Amino acid sequence: MNTTQRHGAGELPHGRPMQTDFDTGLDYPRLGSVTFRRGTLTDNQEALFEEHWPRLGRTLADETIDIPAWFGREGHPTILEIGSGTGTSTAAMAPLEAETNIVAVELYKPGLAKLLGSVVRGEIENIRMVRGDGVEVLARMFGEESLDGVRIFFPDPWPKARHHKRRIIQSGTLNLIATRLKPGGVLHVATDHADYAEWIDELVEVEPQLEYMGWPWEEAPLLTDRQVITKFEGKGLEKDHVIREYLWRKKG
Repeated sequence: MNTTQRHGAGELPHGRPMQTDFDTGLDYPRLGSVTFRRGTLTDNQEALFEEHWPRLGRTLADETIDIPAWFGREGHPTILEIGSGTGTSTAAMAPLEAETNIVAVELYKPGLAKLLGSVVRGEIENIRMVRGDGVEVLARMFGEESLDGVRIFFPDPWPKARHHKRRIIQSGTLNLIATRLKPGGVLHVATDHADYAEWIDELVEVEPQLEYMGWPWEEAPLLTDRQVITKFEGKGLEKDHVIREYLWRKKG
């Protein structure tokens, strides 16, 4: 019996979430005692989940994903998007990169439900979803050098100093991403939070396997135009926030 069957469509198991103990000596985001918003789905969203999640979605587990089998095709590049939110950018970009497999990772089930609805209504064939913490999904469900790209758009800035350890961009996360990227693979990060941008600025050269390419990078081997303004980005622009974008390439 698989994880989805044990816990219902897209449900996470009760109790403390999985948290890997890395032995690299680097810094990783700590989940701490964060209580994740449960949210409620509409009846239509629940019906969509029950019908389509078994094919299009997975829940965090100690199971390496067979990407060609899941997408039903061989030889296509794969991008992991961590923290896809409601999937606005994900659904808008996917048709423009139809030859690329997109895996969207998100904890918040109503966000996944909105993306799932967009995928079903738009008949988008190249998106799959995983519910879980992005670092744990990377560590547990994807093998080394299995990804062509990783995207982290507008991650939670955790603005209070005591919460900075929860930020996803850390030396350990960059190392983990580097191990999962194929040589030449791309990491793309965007933030509109000035303090978080300063934080990232301090880390752009910290991972020796990643070559910092800056922004823009015209020859990037994957789509770097995010196409649409996300909900969070829109709020930032309303407040005249500056959007900072970062691109790295896996060496080798």
